[in-house]
Amino acid sequence: FARLDAHWDINKKHGLRLVVAPLEVSGTGELRDDTDFAGETFPAGATEGTYKFNAYKLTYRYTFRDRGPWQWRVGFTGFIRDANIELRQGALQANDDDLGFVPALHLSGEYRFGDRWLFELDFDGLAGGPGRLFDVALKLEYDLTEQWRIGAGYRMLEGGADVDEVYNFAWFNYAVVSGVVRF
Repeated sequence: FARLDAHWDINKKHGLRLVVAPLEVSGTGELRDDTDFAGETFPAGATEGTYKFNAYKLTYRYTFRDRGPWQWRVGFTGFIRDANIELRQGALQANDDDLGFVPALHLSGEYRFGDRWLFELDFDGLAGGPGRLFDVALKLEYDLTEQWRIGAGYRMLEGGADVDEVYNFAWFNYAVVSGVVRF
C-alpha cells in the first residue's frame, strides 16, 4: 500500500503534517450462520467481502527533543476515516459506509544514522469509550533532496467501535511505501 506525507514546518519547533493512507482489501470466506448485515440477511456459506478504510490525517506536532541524531515530536491528529464494508453472495449485496472524524494523540521519533538515512516511528492513537484507534508505522527513509524523501516499512492499523449502530474491529499489518514532501 502507498502513503503520501506532506510536512509544513512553521518553525523549528512547530509543524503540520498531512497524511493520505488508502487501504482496501477483498477476500472470500465462509459465514457459519445466517448473518444480518446492512439491512440484508446473508445465509451461511461462501461470501465475498471488501473492506475499505481510507485515512486522511492532519497533525499538529511540537518538537520537544532535537539533539544529536534523535528528534521527538508530540501532538494531536484529526483523523478522517472513509470506511466501507461490502458483502456479496451472488446477486445479494449490501454495504455499510461511514465517513467520520476521530481525534487522536500523536507521537513520532526519528533517528538519523547518516546524512540522508533515518528510521522513523509514527504513532497516532486513542482508546476509550466505545472504541479505539492505533495507527503505527516504522519506516526506513532516504532524503532524495531537502524537500523530497522516500521510505518503506511496516504499518499496523487496529481499532474499531462497539456502539448500537455498529460493531466493527479490525487489525491490519502490511508493508507501506511512502513519499514525503516538505514545504
